[in-house]
Amino acid sequence: PGQIRFIFQEPEKLARVNVRFYLNDGFLAPEQDGEEPIDEKAVGYQNMIARSLLSKGNLFRMQKAIRKAEEGEDVTLAFIGGSITQGAGAIPIHKECYAYKTFQLFKERFTGPHSDRNEKSEESVAADEDCNTKKAGVGKNHVHLLKAGVGGTSSELGMIRFDRDVLRNAEKPDIVVVEYAVNDEGDETHGDCYESLVRKILALPWRPAIILLFMVFADDFTLQERFVPIGEKYDLPMISIRDAVTQQFHLTKEQGRVLTRNQFFYDRYHPTNAGHTIIAKCMDNLFAAAQEMRAVGLIPVDVTEELLQQEPVIGKTFEQVKLLDRAEKYENANIRCGGFYGTDTDLQCVEMDDQLTMIPEFPHNWMYDGTQEKEKGEKMTEQSFRMNIRCRALLLVSKDSGELDAGRADVWVDHEYVLTADPHLNGWTHCNPLIILEEAESREHEIEIRMYDGDENKKFTILGFGYVR
Repeated sequence: PGQIRFIFQEPEKLARVNVRFYLNDGFLAPEQDGEEPIDEKAVGYQNMIARSLLSKGNLFRMQKAIRKAEEGEDVTLAFIGGSITQGAGAIPIHKECYAYKTFQLFKERFTGPHSDRNEKSEESVAADEDCNTKKAGVGKNHVHLLKAGVGGTSSELGMIRFDRDVLRNAEKPDIVVVEYAVNDEGDETHGDCYESLVRKILALPWRPAIILLFMVFADDFTLQERFVPIGEKYDLPMISIRDAVTQQFHLTKEQGRVLTRNQFFYDRYHPTNAGHTIIAKCMDNLFAAAQEMRAVGLIPVDVTEELLQQEPVIGKTFEQVKLLDRAEKYENANIRCGGFYGTDTDLQCVEMDDQLTMIPEFPHNWMYDGTQEKEKGEKMTEQSFRMNIRCRALLLVSKDSGELDAGRADVWVDHEYVLTADPHLNGWTHCNPLIILEEAESREHEIEIRMYDGDENKKFTILGFGYVR
């Protein structure tokens, strides 16, 4: 079995179980190489962490965030990526995930353990702020966490939801960790979306720092080689979990192995609690390097704006992409929802920040529900979703589903058939972006989405769109 999992009705419950396997007659179990407890003080462990630092990059922006933290100003760490960033494999997911542990290590390194707004009452926070003001002549002294990982999704979706899920209500993160090295295999653009997202973040007015975090699967798969040239282009800090851990998986105990593959991976794709801890320590190793450079006065010059003026490595087609749904409007879009007048509430949900609350992705959607018409024995006269929009690129974000009543939908652009969106391709409740239009210049387009012939009595949900003016 890939995993044995016990799920309780309430979060954070603990239990102890014994699990025993019995072999059928005629089968022999190979002798197991016993696992030693992970020794974080071992030289091999420290070397493993050090190997993760693929590149320090230009640390000007990160040192700016460090200075703010050390001087008692608000600092925000943001994380965007797939299921590993969401916290998959960590139990409990909100406090054992690498994002939360990285956030904690940053606080401990640069502000001390007394400044956690997320774990203090408002009265306690206010008292600390008052005390800090009187003692140091500064205001708030807090580090904040924004975690925005969504399982099974790539940078193609990440770039669309970045403003909503990371920037939110005027949030201004100081450091943004981008994690898509194991999720982007299905990216239609083979890196254009990833580089567009990186450029989008680098160009923000308050000039945040970016860390490129390259994860790895249990079979050593990663797209690190695709993304390293982007990190080199913009001189960004890069951390490789593959370079850190996979080398020593092949060692024996006698050769100095400090961690087994089974100890690091919860399943084929996601880290265990110990794995999430190692990732956070790799991040902290970068923070330590930045701190050491700052301590000796090695503060580089930020040349990011000049680099953004040069030609991209792969592309920048979607650098200015925006979200369009029922809540996020666009003045150059005229929508007639037709039969897609419903709102789907059965959505992919994720835990964000340091909370266990499940937050639905794309709740402001358009849903077609042909099952109601089937029950009534009626057929809607106008089924199609129609939109006139001025843009040069457009992505449809639709809902994947494993339900039998989920149907397919055809997409037409300017009266020409483009593609059929099939919610069963992934087979689970999931957000799926698809490029339906990409041109060099912006102009008026007519979009039509209608149910596939024969699927009119099924369901289909348009979660939203990503558009580039």
